Amino acid sequence: MSEELGTLERAIEATLFAAEEPMTVEALAAHLGGLEPADVRSALASLQSHYIARGVDLVERASRWHFETAPDLAHLLRREKEQVRRLSRAATEVLAIIAYHEPVSRAEIESIRGVQTSAGTLDVLMEAGWIRPAGRREVPGRPVIYATTPTFLDHFGLESRRDLPGIDELRAAGLLDPVDEALEAQMRFEPDEEPDESDSGDDENLAD
Repeated sequence: MSEELGTLERAIEATLFAAEEPMTVEALAAHLGGLEPADVRSALASLQSHYIARGVDLVERASRWHFETAPDLAHLLRREKEQVRRLSRAATEVLAIIAYHEPVSRAEIESIRGVQTSAGTLDVLMEAGWIRPAGRREVPGRPVIYATTPTFLDHFGLESRRDLPGIDELRAAGLLDPVDEALEAQMRFEPDEEPDESDSGDDENLAD
């Protein structure tokens, strides 16, 4: 693509640079005066090509667009002193189950893990911004169900859950503690597979 950007591409570029959060195509179209989403998508594709091999990339995560540092230059922006935050074994297992089975209730998580899950474990993952309450399952007790967030996808460099890596890749990234073979087997299910609602229960606090 030519170095010269069109008017729409420049407008989108300016909007995304100034935005506090990633934006959907629809939000961009509305912000720019009610444009057709198809025109915005076309301009985004052109703008994305324009930024290839530059210091920043234009990326789409969970249907939201934003600029981020090119992966090969990320080390230049890291602080010299980094605080490594590793998840506990329980949090690792819960995060993996939610990512590969969402939306899923606490009772369903416990059914897969075979042990009780404390509210504190879910709180840690929500504080990290990786999971969120996604409503309630329409069964007796109406338990809260959980799903991953765009922040989770962004952290692991995923465009959608269909790009979820295998457990070996997560472990190799140095971000997750090892999990046992039983959990690994559970994660081999397709990401879009729905959990068995017959195991749903309430969402009352349980002790570790």
